[in-house]
Amino acid sequence: MKSGAIRRLATGLAVAAAAGMLGVAVPGQAHAAATSCEGRKVRSFPFSTGTVEVYKRNGYVCAVTLPRRAGARQYMVVSLRAYGLRPVEDAGRYKYRAGPVTVHAGQRKVWIKGGVGRGRYDSDGWIRL
Repeated sequence: MKSGAIRRLATGLAVAAAAGMLGVAVPGQAHAAATSCEGRKVRSFPFSTGTVEVYKRNGYVCAVTLPRRAGARQYMVVSLRAYGLRPVEDAGRYKYRAGPVTVHAGQRKVWIKGGVGRGRYDSDGWIRL
């Protein structure tokens, strides 16, 4: 085999390996992008049919409700309320998530609610994040 053929074979194998690793890396990144909340995740509140994930960045709090089993349209809701302000809510029949909803909480406590189908989460009071 000539050196040019070996170089092309090595380049082809490198490209195939990189494509394979990219295929493995994308699903985790796709799930992170699916939440659409910026900042760092500060809490997760699991319940029977899903999870409410809460993120925080520069005084803003963001929340999404994710179903345990995604893909089928089902009723989902997420609600976020900073102390002294009105709640911000997203509700409807979704496949993958309800939200994101964002409020400027500053240092205030928040009240969080979420639900998928018949399962519900309610913080049952003000919590500090």
